[in-house]
Amino acid sequence: MELKRILNLEGLLRKKSFFLLGPRSTGKSTLIGQQLGRKALIIDLLDSDYYLRLQSRPKDLEFMIENRKLVVLDEIQKIPQLLDEVHRLIEKKKITFLLTGSSARKLKRNHSNMLAGRAWVANLFPLVTDEIPSFNLDRYLQYGGLPQVYSSKYPVEELKAYVKTYLYEEIQSEALARNIPSFSRFLEVAALFNGELINFTNIGSDSQLSPSTVREYYRLLEDTLMGFMLQPWTKSKKRKAIQTAKFYFFDTGVVSTLARTETLDRNSDLYGKAFEHFIGMELKAYLSYRRLSDELTFWRSINGQEVDFIIGNHTAIEVKSTKKVDEKHLKGLRALREENYFKKYYLISHDAIPQTIHGIICRPWKTFLEELWKK
Repeated sequence: MELKRILNLEGLLRKKSFFLLGPRSTGKSTLIGQQLGRKALIIDLLDSDYYLRLQSRPKDLEFMIENRKLVVLDEIQKIPQLLDEVHRLIEKKKITFLLTGSSARKLKRNHSNMLAGRAWVANLFPLVTDEIPSFNLDRYLQYGGLPQVYSSKYPVEELKAYVKTYLYEEIQSEALARNIPSFSRFLEVAALFNGELINFTNIGSDSQLSPSTVREYYRLLEDTLMGFMLQPWTKSKKRKAIQTAKFYFFDTGVVSTLARTETLDRNSDLYGKAFEHFIGMELKAYLSYRRLSDELTFWRSINGQEVDFIIGNHTAIEVKSTKKVDEKHLKGLRALREENYFKKYYLISHDAIPQTIHGIICRPWKTFLEELWKK
């Protein structure tokens, strides 16, 4: 099945050269083939002929390009030194490049300026609701949105293979972690703590690692685009905010596989966490695809009041998996509303009845996301 993705590569490249970053198997190569296949020279650095030639003679890139004005270098992290040639060709010949990668670590290590602003950054995420016909929430929470998983009759096997590929190709082959067994233990524990406040000491204890090693492994997850730190919003005055971040993996299915979660019971805490994770990733993708600069954060007071997601300085969003909203579900939003800081307050749930309570907009999750992606 050919899925129509939201990210418009042609529209981006009319403005400037771009890095297109995203975890393995989010569909970067497929998207490029669909949108740029007949319009760009595509050089896949996973192809051994291209790789061997350009690794030994980076300047041959100019001869390969000839008179083309739009060039794709797929998996640029395989030969980071090519960025010197890219830099030169952008300046000398005004060539527009799309540079894709699944790991920012090697690029940062070799070219910390990322072409000094001569190429902007776009991200590709797993499939979002607006890209999936006949969206099935329960399936998505369990198996996630990687295209190869979504379209498979055997999603469990696909996810197991994906995790193995990440461990042994992305991590081991690039020598990013010296001890694969310890990193594997860390991944399982980190998945169990997905979406929770990070405590490096506790996670280290559970995974038999030092806190400093846990910190490094989280940096590794960020650098290989396997997840992101959600920073706290700390501007509240009436209730002091905590300053500890949370970490979210990039896909609900990957979390389920790493944590060895075989089923998600509708009334369980695991289901609620997965539902919150799902909404968070929709918001993250929306902000990225719409090229919005608003930061995604969360709020939690030292007394335990919490709001799951905050968008910039204008919108606060709480996520509940309940089928019937009542007063207890509004506590965090009502506490934050006393700050008189944000314009809109949302409660997103499974309750089918849209309503507004104490100025808080309560919406069914499907309605909320449909309205979001129409903006």
